Amino acid sequence: MNAPINGLRLQIRLRIYKDDLLFGTGIAELMERVEANGSMSAACREMGMAYSKGWKIVRRAENQLGYPLMDGKRGGTGGGKMVLTSQGRELLDRYREMETEINRLAVEVFNHYFPEERKNMPVSGQNAGKMQDESVN
Repeated sequence: MNAPINGLRLQIRLRIYKDDLLFGTGIAELMERVEANGSMSAACREMGMAYSKGWKIVRRAENQLGYPLMDGKRGGTGGGKMVLTSQGRELLDRYREMETEINRLAVEVFNHYFPEERKNMPVSGQNAGKMQDESVN
């Protein structure tokens, strides 16, 4: 008998490693916020992250990749303006596309093994991969 297993949810955490953690949802969100704000300081503030930690995460990824993810003038008088490099933008886009596809496939597999939870759908954004009780488009 297949009794309903209420409350189950799936959470996928996508991380890319090389020598160390290279890229994941944290740096992806940081880059998106830098792009939206034009500021590393503002992006870190929005995420509740120390400015120095934000740069540490970015520098670690850049050192492993061998290319810069962001470019621009740092703060100071009149403030700075940070932008994603073309390589940084491409990496972010590829990561988000891969994340979307993996989440879609994960939902299919989850629904195969737990069909009684079929009403649960993944949410997008920073909670991508989590299963919730209501469908989100």
